[in-house]
Amino acid sequence: MDSVFDELYQKYHHDVFQFLVYMVRNKEQAEDLVQEVYIRVFKSYHRFEGKSSEKTWLFSIARNVAIDYFRKQKGWKDRLLEKFDWSSSQVKDEYPIPEEVTIQNEEIKCIYKCLEYCTLDQRSVIILRYLNDLSITETAQTLGWTESKVKTTQHRALKVLKRNMETFYDKEGSDGEKVRMER
Repeated sequence: MDSVFDELYQKYHHDVFQFLVYMVRNKEQAEDLVQEVYIRVFKSYHRFEGKSSEKTWLFSIARNVAIDYFRKQKGWKDRLLEKFDWSSSQVKDEYPIPEEVTIQNEEIKCIYKCLEYCTLDQRSVIILRYLNDLSITETAQTLGWTESKVKTTQHRALKVLKRNMETFYDKEGSDGEKVRMER
């Protein structure tokens, strides 16, 4: 079991960490939640049936850990709408961190800001599909949804993102470029 656990950790800890950073918008809290994810993995791996990939199983646990975290927070709905302070958080890892990516690309920075206006379900789908590159099928397995629900939620999330990005660009005095979002 230890070698399987170590392998899962080595393969996916960065992806799980990034997913949780995007979900809770706090690197320290995400670090704590990653530990909770792997505690749950360690305790329940013997029940993993292999009906989905280990990666989708891990993301499903990570999503549930994030939801549990939000439920425990007083006023968690308001907390979801708080703005993430990109300048104060420093993720120490050898991979590009979210802050560095957003600084390099203004459109991505805008997407992250506009992601705050999505529901938790919409945000989960966008993060899993676009940031973690899961397929519709893998996303459905991770969330315990039908593929149809994932597609519908993704469509609605993209509409919310596009509308908010256009509003953002209008406020910023952009050239009026239309925002393209495809998958």
